[in-house]
Amino acid sequence: MKELKLILGFLICLITNSVSSPKKSDLNSVSIKSLSFHAEGKGGAVAAEDPEAVRAGIFILQNGGNAADAAVSIMLTASVVDYGMFAIGAEVPFIIYDQRSGKAKTLSGLGSAPLDKKSIPFYYSDGIPGGGGIHSVPVPGAVHLFFTALIEYGTMTFAEVSRPVLRILDAGGQDWYDELATTLRKLIDRESSTVGSREEKLKAARDRFYKGDIAKQLVDYYKEKGGFLRLRDLNEHRTLIEDPVSINYRGYTVLKCGPWTQGPYLCQTLQILEGFKIQEMGHLSADYIHVLTESMKLGLADRDYYYGDPRFVDVPLVSLLSKRYAEIRRPLVDMKIASMEVRPGDPIEMKALVDEPAKYRPGPGGTTTCVVADRWGNFVAATPSGNGPYNICEPLGIAHGNRLRSLNTAPGHPNRIEPGKRPRITLTPTLVLKEGLPVMGISVAGGDLQDQTTLNCLLNVIEFGMKPKEAVTANRFSTRHHENSFNPERFRRIDALGRLTLNKGIGKDVITDLVKRGHKVSISGGPIASPVMIYFDRKKKEFLAAGDPRASRHAAVLELNSD
Repeated sequence: MKELKLILGFLICLITNSVSSPKKSDLNSVSIKSLSFHAEGKGGAVAAEDPEAVRAGIFILQNGGNAADAAVSIMLTASVVDYGMFAIGAEVPFIIYDQRSGKAKTLSGLGSAPLDKKSIPFYYSDGIPGGGGIHSVPVPGAVHLFFTALIEYGTMTFAEVSRPVLRILDAGGQDWYDELATTLRKLIDRESSTVGSREEKLKAARDRFYKGDIAKQLVDYYKEKGGFLRLRDLNEHRTLIEDPVSINYRGYTVLKCGPWTQGPYLCQTLQILEGFKIQEMGHLSADYIHVLTESMKLGLADRDYYYGDPRFVDVPLVSLLSKRYAEIRRPLVDMKIASMEVRPGDPIEMKALVDEPAKYRPGPGGTTTCVVADRWGNFVAATPSGNGPYNICEPLGIAHGNRLRSLNTAPGHPNRIEPGKRPRITLTPTLVLKEGLPVMGISVAGGDLQDQTTLNCLLNVIEFGMKPKEAVTANRFSTRHHENSFNPERFRRIDALGRLTLNKGIGKDVITDLVKRGHKVSISGGPIASPVMIYFDRKKKEFLAAGDPRASRHAAVLELNSD
């Protein structure tokens, strides 16, 4: 049994007689020689946006923390250095492979709509702000997730993982830096003054934010600004820990968060694509781009028709992800013609198309990234976001997200706003297993483009054998043939039917072919979304990490010391 557990750890092979654990260091001495858009090494890896966030993750790994500890430190740091894309009072979906249990879990660091039933008529009459007013603010979810991740999967204290961000805050910058530093130290003080285990100390610090004096200050701010959130919203908030959604593609197990994200549609798309000879088409050929785009359109149509908070709506997920349903939907992909229709299927009756698609008609920010793997076999993918945090509670330095704008007011829509309902978000981290063990983690910033870019990068590796530095920099493509996830009113139409965006480097003959098939092609000279990824090469026992340099993403590895 002990030998089996060692095998399931998969990265235990990294600790050999020829290398030793990395030497611990203080913040001032952390040196990351490998910091670039890509890196390769054996001690662990980090891929994120800002170099300081990467540095924070490496510091934690170097000082004995695991992937969960490092991920929390990265996200705390990102809430400052990636401000505008993430905020401490915003949201984050999180997937972890836990080496100790040999299981993967998802954590929902996502706040919900106000519990006050009187708020809902307001939204139905006045609408959900599409910008960033107080009425677009959900319950702050990220902080609860930070503590939950540390309690359930981490090894460090909140004080330890906060060191990198406090260093940045103490150096000065924005007006709210001192206020946020004070708030974080209040949490650390509660942690250190509580008698008990590490977990009990962390719970006490978490409760100060959601049930104590910090919660009361937040509520005073909500009331002052005319918002609907109250103490009950904060007191009752929980980080839900769930089994991931999963499918098998070419021998790889792809793991996603549930239908409170857009993630399952990637799994649906892969189920459809498994019936095509992708490699034979050739990378970025007209056939390849066409079949991926048309398959994504089908997955996206089901996303927009069925997905929502599963605590409130019955999402037929098992049927949606079944091979039988994929087989029924696959013939809708016409290799000669680009579809100009929105075509949700019927997974209940196992029909390729719903009988009455007019149930509703769909209408036409900012995010950062985080992937971490450690030398013990833990793997984390997270997609922190604030979508432009506009609301700062000044006494606390806590900025909020505006993710309620991902809900809507359309009657009959599964993502229609209700008291306590989580918005169906675009944030969608990915973990990939091979023979039950993690080999890849991907995080992408880019709203509705996130899983489209994930699909590009994933197939670059699985179908075409690319390394991460090639996979994230290769030319990509995306479609706007879907509901806009940031249109809270839903105008019951899609403004970009058939729209296909290609990176500038894709061949002219390919573009001509796609236009002939009916695609409305536009060319982008910049990055299409912003991916980061980590891959573990089992043969070389080495981590390969990369982030798209066109999107200012960075990666680094932890160097092991030779004896």
